Amino acid sequence: MPFWREVDGTLREIEGSFARYVDSLAPYFDEIVLCAPVLKAPRGEGTAIRSTNVRLAPLPHFDGPLQFYPMVPVMLPALYGFVRDVDVLHARVPTPAAVFAFDFARLLRRPTFLLVVGDLRALLPTMPYRGVKRALWRTYTAFEERNVQYMADRSLTFANGAALAAKHSREGHVVLQTQTTTINAGEISTREDTCAGPRVRLLTVSRIDPRKGLRILPDVVATLVALGVDATLDIIGPAVGAPGEAERRAIESAAETRGVRERIALRGAMPLDRLLPVYRDHDIFVLPTLPGEGIPRVLLEAMAAGVPVVTTRVAGIPSLITDGQNGVIVDQAAARPVAEAVTRLVTDATLRRRVIAYGYETARAHTLEAQAARMMQVVSTQLGVALRQPAAASAA
Repeated sequence: MPFWREVDGTLREIEGSFARYVDSLAPYFDEIVLCAPVLKAPRGEGTAIRSTNVRLAPLPHFDGPLQFYPMVPVMLPALYGFVRDVDVLHARVPTPAAVFAFDFARLLRRPTFLLVVGDLRALLPTMPYRGVKRALWRTYTAFEERNVQYMADRSLTFANGAALAAKHSREGHVVLQTQTTTINAGEISTREDTCAGPRVRLLTVSRIDPRKGLRILPDVVATLVALGVDATLDIIGPAVGAPGEAERRAIESAAETRGVRERIALRGAMPLDRLLPVYRDHDIFVLPTLPGEGIPRVLLEAMAAGVPVVTTRVAGIPSLITDGQNGVIVDQAAARPVAEAVTRLVTDATLRRRVIAYGYETARAHTLEAQAARMMQVVSTQLGVALRQPAAASAA
């Protein structure tokens, strides 16, 4: 995730999920050296890293492999210097820089642990490329998939959700399941119900690109209106690259064609600290995501805010959500089943309140504090690393 440094020295990250993750690990270490791409100028508001023991080892900015590999002659000395300067390497993958840092860590005998957060192979069917571009992306995907498995086979590895953990586990070497999250214990709401007004306010939080299934959302809203549900939809998140911009235009065009343009607002990117309270202004959270990610952290954000979730049965989502208990899952990212799931929540108050109540339980079990404590206990035990004990854990 790209960072930038403010004039006062504060480090900020565009989306905020990684910044919060770093803050959750910081109490366990004397110092965290953050090796990440750095922007030359701020991009939006961003989310600040609050921990004072985080230091930056900057990399030139890159959005993906197309920008990274031409800069390898510059990247390698920076990555080697970073690894040489740390006692333990932690890498979130997939990212093109990780395998180089990993090999430097093996060379320098630095203990390493990974967190696998995405599945590039599962993304292939949804990539918008054709012809030569598609062939090149398929080749890169195979290369990066081999890199991730190579690292997972040789280090302590966590994965975001059961599907990714199973994919990368091998006989005699088990990858441990976790769930990435952004919520603190103090941010969990207490409201017991939603849908109190005549209009149902839907929310989707997601990067806008073809892999997220967002193009069906205008049809979802139109179907709801046809079913007698007076619904509006806010979509919060940035368009990612040229494919994302094309997807945004397609969503706007579909909304116009289906006659629901005035009901749908694309609000762009929003920093995490400002985003989290926005969930509480909505009645139902909708994420018709496609295969390719572990467990979207926005599902836990919605649960923590007391917003019932409608999402798809893909990737690691079924390991977090039980249909009819802490969310409603549809088998297909299509307008009709998603709209019918939303209608069930709108019309069935008992179901809605149960989903909200169990959503709170799920959120409490997957706070940043809980996730970090579980992971660091394993890291300390399996890697033989002496970690600091956070004050809250010590008091408990």
